[in-house]
Amino acid sequence: MEKMNKKKNKGGRKPKLNPAQNRYMFRLTDEENAKFLSLFDKSGMDNKAKFIVSLLFGKEMKTVKIDKGTVDFYMRLTSFHSQYRSMGVNYNQIVKLLYRHFSERKAAAFLYKLEKQTTEMVVLFKKVVEITEEFDRNYLKK
Repeated sequence: MEKMNKKKNKGGRKPKLNPAQNRYMFRLTDEENAKFLSLFDKSGMDNKAKFIVSLLFGKEMKTVKIDKGTVDFYMRLTSFHSQYRSMGVNYNQIVKLLYRHFSERKAAAFLYKLEKQTTEMVVLFKKVVEITEEFDRNYLKK
């Protein structure tokens, strides 16, 4: 029989190049533990050990605060913007249909009425922009 010069596969996972073998233990009071857990939750990290190491060695720690009211406001504002865009598309379609199916004089009369409504809508949208900028100044840029 021939000798096989192959290494046997031992199985298991491959060893790490730089394993973390040193372990430290410390105790926290209830207040300290509550503060630690709140910081850990705000960081968004999923591993407490990595969170502690990032705090000890000054690595960047991310804290994300989600204000549900602000998220809801921007979601509604986004849907409002999409409705505004669809109104612009409808506006163009109406103008084409008016000139296609009516005489030029009658179409101009309808367009005059439509133009009045459009100016009212523009005033309303300017108010929306002002409210949005006020919200941005007062609540978001702190």
